[in-house]
Amino acid sequence: MRWPLIFTGLGLLLAFAIGWKMLGSFAGGVQFFLIASVLAILEISLSFDNAIVNAAKLKTMTPLWQKRFLTWGILIAVFGMRILFPLMVVSVAAHVSPLMALEIAILDPARYSALIHDAHLPIAAFGGTFLMMVALSYFMDTEKDIHWISPVEKCFCSCAGVRGFQIGAVALAVVIFAFAIGGHEAIRFLKAAGLGLVTYVAVEQLGNVLDRKAASGAVAKGAFGAFLYLEVLDASFSFDGVIGAFALTQNLFLIAIGLGIGALYVRSMTIMLVERETLAEFRYLEHGAFYSILVLSFIMFAQVLMPVPEVITGTLGAGFILLSLFASMRYRKRKALE
Repeated sequence: MRWPLIFTGLGLLLAFAIGWKMLGSFAGGVQFFLIASVLAILEISLSFDNAIVNAAKLKTMTPLWQKRFLTWGILIAVFGMRILFPLMVVSVAAHVSPLMALEIAILDPARYSALIHDAHLPIAAFGGTFLMMVALSYFMDTEKDIHWISPVEKCFCSCAGVRGFQIGAVALAVVIFAFAIGGHEAIRFLKAAGLGLVTYVAVEQLGNVLDRKAASGAVAKGAFGAFLYLEVLDASFSFDGVIGAFALTQNLFLIAIGLGIGALYVRSMTIMLVERETLAEFRYLEHGAFYSILVLSFIMFAQVLMPVPEVITGTLGAGFILLSLFASMRYRKRKALE
């Protein structure tokens, strides 16, 4: 936690300085300091399940590619998704260059925030579809023999043998929400959701191709395919946090500081889960993370129909993880007594 703590101190001091400079008072600095702190906590609470999924995937990668993900991957996560992604969204939505989008963010933050919110529907459709596929791919696995909530997970496993059931289930959810939205917005929702579905299938197939080559010694096992999968997954997790951050502030730099601090703590949690083999020690922790992802995907869909407070999203995600942690601890205690 050394580097996250250092970055936290520097980031919060920078947030204080920006607030003092922009608002011209000590109170303004304190206001920006507190907002950056809340954003960091929000990012950590929303992304703990991301750390668990990252750790599960990293176990299958070679040490070299683990190191690459934990170095280059975190740079992409912090600077790409927390800074460049919002700028690209505004650039596409307003039909302006990224530099002009940056100028809008600096000189007209209210317009910048409005453009981000206008792009929320396709972002929610893409991210929700991708995350729903991620969650269902975990539960709909014929080889999965460890179940936490047995009735639900056994039902999922029985459906796994039906060809195309996973994609059909996600497509059905997308169509239901599209009908609820209605009008021209439904077309935008369907297009973005379709792109999310295609992206998941493409990334998954790329990983399978590279893994088959790995078996013949052509490439390192789980190398680029797994790396790309984790980056797209992180992007999907980031959508919710980036959009939700605008409920607290319209300042791009304050958002980047707060979410960047949170992302570094997620990286440290991922390292801890891998090095200490926490997932093997806590039997159902991974299950809780994927239930959290499944709930998050539905929440992202629901957000296009009604506002869903970030506190609900964070509470539900953390709740599944805590419940799975307690269930794992009870299992360990029961096994120790046998």
